[in-house]
Amino acid sequence: MKYDYDPIPLDYPAAPDSGEMLARAQDYVDQISRRRSVRHFSEKSVPREVIEACLQAAGSAPSGANHQPWHFACVSDPDIKRKIRIAAEEEERAFYGGRAGDQWLDDLHGLGTDAQKPFIETAPWLIAIFAERYGFDDSGEKQKNYYVPESVGIATGLLINALHHIGLATLTHTPNPMAFLSKILGRPKNERPMMLLVVGHPAADAMVPRAATVKKPLEQIASFFE
Repeated sequence: MKYDYDPIPLDYPAAPDSGEMLARAQDYVDQISRRRSVRHFSEKSVPREVIEACLQAAGSAPSGANHQPWHFACVSDPDIKRKIRIAAEEEERAFYGGRAGDQWLDDLHGLGTDAQKPFIETAPWLIAIFAERYGFDDSGEKQKNYYVPESVGIATGLLINALHHIGLATLTHTPNPMAFLSKILGRPKNERPMMLLVVGHPAADAMVPRAATVKKPLEQIASFFE
């Protein structure tokens, strides 16, 4: 949809003083640094309304020309989850069987991953994230989308953040190729599957690989020009 330029006043929370701002930033670092990619989920249910609220947060993300080129297909149906697991594991067996190459598999060694993906069925929700390569305007005419990977990536980051904020665990699962998601979920040809986000409560005995807790220090990921 298109809108004429019609500016409105900015509704934005006032920033605190620099001391309080720093304290809030450090609190946030403490919280988000505890996020982990989880592969051991509880079967405990999560209400649909909770997922919907987190998706509203994701939908607030910036996007090229505000086209919002994303779709989140949310699955709790056991039969559909089973179909997704079967298809994903088929691709993963090919991946671990040689498609990935020795270097990639060696890099994954410390994470303890393999072709078995039981979490796809155990977790209460799967969110298949699709990128709209192009859309349609109000008259049904084809409409170009802009910065699609960047826009969908930002929205996905907000979604993961929102889910972590309320205490739910996630796993970003990217079997390759993922065309089976489009087929199983009946998504249109203008959408490309980008990721399968596994969502739920972590199992009581959940473990995470120590290697995944090692993050690059600030001086390796940022530079300042003052």
